[in-house]
Amino acid sequence: MATTRVIIRAIKKRTVLFPASHFLSSFSVSSSRHGSTLVVAEHEGGAIKAPSLSALVAAKSLTGHESSVSLLLAGSGPSLHQAASHAASCHPSISQVLVADSDKFKSPLAEPWAKLVHLVQQRGGYSHIIAASNSFGKNVMPRAAALLDVSPISDVTTISDSHTFVRPIYAGNALCTVRYTGSNPCIITIRSTSFPVPQKPVDSKSNEASISQVDLSTFDEDLGKSRYISQTSQDDERPDLGNARIVVTGGRALKSAENFKLIENLAKKLGAAVGATRAAVDAGFVPNDLQVGQTGKIVAPELYIAFGVSGAIQHLAGMRDSKVIVAVNNDADAPIFQVADYGLVGDLFEAIPELLEKLPEKK
Repeated sequence: MATTRVIIRAIKKRTVLFPASHFLSSFSVSSSRHGSTLVVAEHEGGAIKAPSLSALVAAKSLTGHESSVSLLLAGSGPSLHQAASHAASCHPSISQVLVADSDKFKSPLAEPWAKLVHLVQQRGGYSHIIAASNSFGKNVMPRAAALLDVSPISDVTTISDSHTFVRPIYAGNALCTVRYTGSNPCIITIRSTSFPVPQKPVDSKSNEASISQVDLSTFDEDLGKSRYISQTSQDDERPDLGNARIVVTGGRALKSAENFKLIENLAKKLGAAVGATRAAVDAGFVPNDLQVGQTGKIVAPELYIAFGVSGAIQHLAGMRDSKVIVAVNNDADAPIFQVADYGLVGDLFEAIPELLEKLPEKK
């Protein structure tokens, strides 16, 4: 019997082979070459969220033209049905939109969502289930995989074929090529920055997908040991950190929450999102939803500007795919300069005010 292998590709072009037993359990290879894919999507304000649109792009690259893609939405109220109408025409690869209309799915609690995925999979028999590798996907998909008794593959950055995927390991310093040999479904979460959504999506109103209601009559009412309390969010006119074209990030060198307003003022002038290192978040300068890095958000903007960021490996894992990286630090040996396209060795408390003075107000 042939041995399945997992290939580790280091950033320095070195290749190491390990037996698959180090990474995957032994499963029988699926006999289905081409199947159907289910995308578990989020919505807000009557539209599909950007990370879920990236999951659709991944689904298209996974299935090609020989398979169908279904999109699963859940929640309640008018916004759910508006999102379903948006989904039906937002991407030409969608063949069906499944709508689970119930108050049980108003919150992003993992238990009901995972059970919903399990229910839909039992009826649809999908070969693949995909979601974005954000807080929602990381919360729901592992639990759904456990219910379906399969091994999920997380944080996929490249889809080689229907059962071969590339994902980063060791804080992004190496790439692991994984061959899935399990039974259906193959569950993956994708890094949304690796599957960018086209700026001008194809208008598919002439070929809208069908919208179907999910029969919840057999849905288990027992939601487990967790219960939803509340969710708070801050109203902010700045772009979303995960999808912004420009990100301005501050580190511990800013020294205080008051000084961090320099970063916020610069971001406002540039029309940019604000990011922070874990050290800045732990010090209480900004809330943790602004953290960029391995344990924060993964970003890949067109321009990433880092002030007072040393460049710890955990932070680099969250922003090294940025198109242009600019770093300002008073330490010439800071690791951030190793990945920066442009670097300035200097005092950020002098550099930022000078930039603020010379930059025009954003209209």
